[in-house]
Amino acid sequence: MERISREECVRVYKIDRAFFDDLVDSGLIETVIEENTVYLHYDKLAHFEKLVTWHYDLEINIPGLEVICQLLERIEQLQR
Repeated sequence: MERISREECVRVYKIDRAFFDDLVDSGLIETVIEENTVYLHYDKLAHFEKLVTWHYDLEINIPGLEVICQLLERIEQLQR
């Protein structure tokens, strides 16, 4: 499966490494660690990009992102 390293995400999306790590710590994104390198799978990039946009453009903090994601998940469940 294709993936991108944390360092590459930080460079490409021009974000703080601490923000990336906060997303991981809060469970908002899932990563894999291989040979001491943290990776994000490409199929999770769209979700990651939404979180980056909401945080940097709309100034939503990590707890706010958690609430938004929980609400969106509930909506998806109800629609199913």
